[in-house]
Amino acid sequence: MFGLRMFPGGTHPHERVNGKSVNGGNAIVDLPAPARVVIPLQQHIGAPAKALVKKGDAVLMGQKIGEAGGFVSAPVHASVSGKVVAVEEIEVAGGARTQAVVIENDHQDAWVELTPAAHPETMSAAELQQLIREAGIVGMGGAGFPTSVKLTPAGDKVIRTLVINGAECEPYLTADHRLMLEKAGQIIDGIRLIMLALDVKRAIIGVEKNKPDAIEALRACCTGVGGDGITVMALPVMYPQGGEKQLVYATTRRKVPAGGLPIDVGCVVCNVGTVYAVQQAIREGKPLVQRVVTMGGLVNNPGNFMVRIGTPVSALIEACGGLQNGTKMLISGGPMMGASLHSDEVPVTKTTSGVLALGDEAIDPEENPCINCGRCVKTCPMQLVPARLDLLVRNGDFDQAEKCGVLNCMECGACTFACPAKRLLTQSCRHGKRVISMRRKQEAAKAAAEKAKD
Repeated sequence: MFGLRMFPGGTHPHERVNGKSVNGGNAIVDLPAPARVVIPLQQHIGAPAKALVKKGDAVLMGQKIGEAGGFVSAPVHASVSGKVVAVEEIEVAGGARTQAVVIENDHQDAWVELTPAAHPETMSAAELQQLIREAGIVGMGGAGFPTSVKLTPAGDKVIRTLVINGAECEPYLTADHRLMLEKAGQIIDGIRLIMLALDVKRAIIGVEKNKPDAIEALRACCTGVGGDGITVMALPVMYPQGGEKQLVYATTRRKVPAGGLPIDVGCVVCNVGTVYAVQQAIREGKPLVQRVVTMGGLVNNPGNFMVRIGTPVSALIEACGGLQNGTKMLISGGPMMGASLHSDEVPVTKTTSGVLALGDEAIDPEENPCINCGRCVKTCPMQLVPARLDLLVRNGDFDQAEKCGVLNCMECGACTFACPAKRLLTQSCRHGKRVISMRRKQEAAKAAAEKAKD
């Protein structure tokens, strides 16, 4: 029915008005930099960056203002030139709190001295990885894993294939679609540079079939110099096609083991936005200070914007002509996996793929008893039994939930979407994972304390 390139489970949320069909045709527009940017020092998985500036310091655009706080971390850079007016704690999407550098924009866009790589083709993999690390590049599909770490395999891991995520399977979001369409040449060049950094000869770009223009643009660029070894693969439209494990299986037929990572089957996965950022860092010397963001849902004029990191969401809303009546919630990301925003002053970060204004569909419906229909099992891309995990977590049986694989849940929301009883299955799995993770940390801390006594 869906062809050979498919993964287990999945669903296809119907796209409403202001979804992909509307925004996919809107070209990327440069959003003017705001009067003030608020740049979080935690925009990635791992240790937060450590502030390098203080109140009163003058900074240049692209200047490093936060140093990586460990190996799994990433530096942070100023997205405008101006003066630091505060280094303070803020709340970001989803309610987490982190330190942030607040910069008053002088509207000069005075760049720090940039040093593009003169001949990256002659550089070693380690040198290219270091350039990517210093540019502060992280996974821009939403996860935010530091890219330099992903490109540095540990131990005896051998990477054979680079998989590029151009699926953009969430409803509404079209930022990656527009980037592939408008920056296809730079993306292919970026893929080639990452292939050099990984020392691999094969790359596959997975793009869903609902973006035929992007597929054509990328394939056209692959026919020229530098396109050897790069394949553009048209994939069925199915959520969550963009999940790492699902994308690896769909493109290579390799199955990532439970609890494992793509590198366990010889693959590394990068988002197209990440690839573009790598190309800009190596060819232009520019650190990651801006990204493409979709503004959609209940706004008067939805669009795709190139946005400076640290820009408040309110500036995006204003650029779209304001919110429509009936808006109940703002979401950072897509409607399936996005995080709610407590305010429109929350800043755009490296992982903000979109901001959505949603109505009644964003409000959790009243739950009903499970009817044992099995739709959640059929839909789960990780082949779990969400209804059983939900019951175990609600009953506080976290040990059994762990045995039943709750830690393998990718929190894609497909089970909740498919459930006719409107059970909050994903939320239960998320809570179970959080409790189990906290228990493990407590046990590790206790064991370390006992060992220290000995």
